[in-house]
Amino acid sequence: MYPMQLPLIIRPVAGLNEEMFFDLCQANAQLLMERDKDGNIIVMAPTGSDTGNYNFEFGLELGLWNRKTGAGFVFDSSSGFTLPDGAVRSPDLSWISKSKWEALPEIERRRFAKICPDLVVEIMSMSDDLDDLQDKMKEYQANGCSLGWLIDRIGKKVYIYRKDGSVESKTMPARLSGEDLLPGLIMGTNL
Repeated sequence: MYPMQLPLIIRPVAGLNEEMFFDLCQANAQLLMERDKDGNIIVMAPTGSDTGNYNFEFGLELGLWNRKTGAGFVFDSSSGFTLPDGAVRSPDLSWISKSKWEALPEIERRRFAKICPDLVVEIMSMSDDLDDLQDKMKEYQANGCSLGWLIDRIGKKVYIYRKDGSVESKTMPARLSGEDLLPGLIMGTNL
């Protein structure tokens, strides 16, 4: 097991609205920041190189499927989304259907779009805590995410979160299906 690194959590700052938080993130682009529904700002460590490569390869597979189908839009970990509960989250990978994304006004797409992705993928790195990531996945579920994959390469488990509130666990290596949301998408976890 790897030593866990705790993220820096900054308690809510009075008067820090959505626009100001966006500007703060832009002015400090070298920092990876999210904000929870209570206004706490979470500053996270960058991933290690091995995890970064895994994230890229996994995202490449999703992107190639999406390019072939034209079904939606794929986003990397630098993309922030304002969830319905007010949290601003940046999943490692996410996907939004074409109709849902194109329904957003252009100005919304340039900021932390007020939308919960249809698919979210979180890939655990050495700086992550499994319980925190599982809570985050439940948050995505509660905000309307249809399908979520939490990949714990350290513990050799994959957790599948579905819109109906269910969570399925698989031992790695595992094959993940896009199910009805992303028809024909099959992803292997051993890249």
